[in-house]
Amino acid sequence: MKLRVILKGLALILSLALLGYLFKTSDLGSSVNEAWIDARVRGHGVNGALLYLLMGGLFTAIGMPRQVIAFLGGYAFSVGLGTLLAALAALLGCLLSFGYARFFGRSLLRARLGGRAQRFDRFIQNHPFSMTVLVRLLPVGNNLLTNLVAGVSGIRPLPFFAGSLVGYLPQALVFALVGSGVHLAPALKLGLAIGLFIISGALGAYLYHRLRHGQSLDEQVDAALGENETEPHEPVHKS
Repeated sequence: MKLRVILKGLALILSLALLGYLFKTSDLGSSVNEAWIDARVRGHGVNGALLYLLMGGLFTAIGMPRQVIAFLGGYAFSVGLGTLLAALAALLGCLLSFGYARFFGRSLLRARLGGRAQRFDRFIQNHPFSMTVLVRLLPVGNNLLTNLVAGVSGIRPLPFFAGSLVGYLPQALVFALVGSGVHLAPALKLGLAIGLFIISGALGAYLYHRLRHGQSLDEQVDAALGENETEPHEPVHKS
């Protein structure tokens, strides 16, 4: 895994941690107490959790980073509940964008994503569940684009959704830890989050290198992980 990939992820973690610190210690914190999460989610029990799921799903479906949703989950709930709800919110966003691509936008998107969809099909065809988990573990890539490409591809929905949920959990935990650090022991939780991010990202990159068997998920992913330097790509035929 290249250093710039690690640095990009750490920059996101640290920027969110700084934002949380400002929420807690500055005048910005006064407005946050009246902001949407505090007013509508935290302390509102099941209704607050359901609203968080709905809004998190909608925002990730249109491209908001799932890491931000996980950060807000950690801020609003405990680490455990925030992690679970953040992963479920990301899954809901996945369902929405995948469903749009497959049932409504397939003809429109195929012209733009057909080549990517073919690569995705080749990459996951033998082990759709485990390879989807691997895709979600990678510290690079675009969540929304992956959902749309999967919708245009021929993957069966169930293994894709199940693999996505499992693969979402590690980063959901990392960023829920960062968000929860606003309240208690921020330095300790931030350090743990950084360690978990590096471990999960390195694991994803290692598994991608070992299990892709010459297949390319995406040229940008390969470049970020240094795969272009060691293995040639198969030619991609546009549909």
